[in-house]
Amino acid sequence: MKSIFSMNWLRSIQPRKQRKFRHNAPAHIRGRFLSAPLSKDLKKKHNVNAVRVRTEDIVMVLRGQFKGKSGAVERVDVSREKIYIVGVETIKKDGAKTSYPIHPSNVVITAFKSDDKKRLKTVSVAKDKKENN
Repeated sequence: MKSIFSMNWLRSIQPRKQRKFRHNAPAHIRGRFLSAPLSKDLKKKHNVNAVRVRTEDIVMVLRGQFKGKSGAVERVDVSREKIYIVGVETIKKDGAKTSYPIHPSNVVITAFKSDDKKRLKTVSVAKDKKENN
């Protein structure tokens, strides 16, 4: 693998090269790493397994200390590949509450913001591709 980021790099078994690919990826590629699985009913409705998480999507945490909590996504950090959910907070030593970062693979999208026509179009395009295969 080259030292500069390249989309021509296909795959490697070595975790070191996989980490390097993700670390050196530009922001528009890192956005793809922020996809989360859809709930069973959304999966059946749209015929898509996963969609990129964005703000105001309703998600439920599946792993970690906040397992079972549900809330809207308040912030998406593309550089750190983390999302911040309303109601998922940790208490600091001084008593202040702060948002807790969660990786998108540890949540499931239960309802997504549907006012974005471009996003719905990409979901329907993926649906059409699946049906044709």
